[in-house]
Amino acid sequence: MTLLAKIESVDHEGMGVAHIEGKVAFIDGGITGETVAFMRRRSKGNYDVGSVTQVLKESSQRVMPRCRYFGQCGGCAMQHIEPAAQVASKQRVLEDNLARIGKVSPGMILPPVQGPSWGYRTRARIGVHYVAKKGGVLVGFHEKRSSFIADTSSCEILPPHVSAMIPGLRAMFSAMTLRDRIPQIELAVGHEVTVLVIRNLEPLPAEDVKRFQDFADAHPGLQWWLQPKGPETAQPFYPEKAPVLDYRLPEFGLSLTFGPTEFTQVNAGVNRILVKRAVDMLDPRPGERVGDLFCGLGNFTLALASRGAKVVGMEGAASLVKRAEDNARRNGLEGLARFIAFDLYKDAQGALNALGRVDKLLIDPPRDGALDICKLMPEKHGPSRIVYVSCSPSTLARDAGVLVHTKGYRLSSAGVVNMFPHTGHVESIALFER
Repeated sequence: MTLLAKIESVDHEGMGVAHIEGKVAFIDGGITGETVAFMRRRSKGNYDVGSVTQVLKESSQRVMPRCRYFGQCGGCAMQHIEPAAQVASKQRVLEDNLARIGKVSPGMILPPVQGPSWGYRTRARIGVHYVAKKGGVLVGFHEKRSSFIADTSSCEILPPHVSAMIPGLRAMFSAMTLRDRIPQIELAVGHEVTVLVIRNLEPLPAEDVKRFQDFADAHPGLQWWLQPKGPETAQPFYPEKAPVLDYRLPEFGLSLTFGPTEFTQVNAGVNRILVKRAVDMLDPRPGERVGDLFCGLGNFTLALASRGAKVVGMEGAASLVKRAEDNARRNGLEGLARFIAFDLYKDAQGALNALGRVDKLLIDPPRDGALDICKLMPEKHGPSRIVYVSCSPSTLARDAGVLVHTKGYRLSSAGVVNMFPHTGHVESIALFER
């Protein structure tokens, strides 16, 4: 059954939102202001989910998707929306969450942090699946709303040199003996090397080893790694020696090394701008003591320390703490930056005790946010300034409500970080001050 709807807004997943007969309808492919016909795919008690079948009144924000696989591949959700309008819709999602969940409003809306819209994904997990009916192996992202791999031969959001490899990868895997025993590739693009980590469920036979070697030899700057079990088992495979995998923060004169299975931001270009903004907002000074919670491998910690403050980074994964310490030594900052391995979710009070008193604080948590940390923030001798980097507008809003309404901070500014162009994913940054 085809229904008509007027799209009122776009939600955090890039779906058009409308109201029909007292129910909310989430409509894939709809843009704010459009009148569309859509087909209902799923109906729940108080909402429907559907897809646009015809645009009856088109928005000026609608553009032709650049990727010929858009709509089939699930890697992107918003290529049909003009890039500036995508960012504006994410800003509305952030402001709505802050107002509705946190009951807070920023004193100033920051200009969005954004970079190139195409070829930006320097980190990705790419599916590999043998499909006899397709005549070989598929390599790419999953189909929209499906566990199947999309049948693609290029990708507009991967770096061009990686996108160009997809047909060759498909041909290579299709010819392999173990073509049905390699489920995924982990992609990590560094400053001088591109690493592809193969999740091999069985040891590679000699003929498959030769295929990997020939492929790498044909693509200078490419290095294969093998991962037979968990991420900690990933090791260089071919060539065994290659340039170090790293990314650069030129504003701070930093080079940060990382393992291909370790967490780094997927968009290296936007990350550089984000780090600069976070450091400028926190404004660390020589003589100050600064905390960096959920610090990972030192992405923000070392940039903060380069301004002369003493910075303590805290992270739950001991392997990332070791990597952060190595990066501090590599960049000559071991005297200003130190790191503590501590599970901030398991024992938030113990983490704050271990951190000690700080003048300023940066928080960059996973999607679950930092609720316990915010609830335990000292009211009298807490940091004068907190920069909160978030990958979830709802948990940021929840935590902002605690900081503002119970801990005496004001939300001075907030804005979106367009880390994932053409997706509905909303990252953001906010500044809290006493």
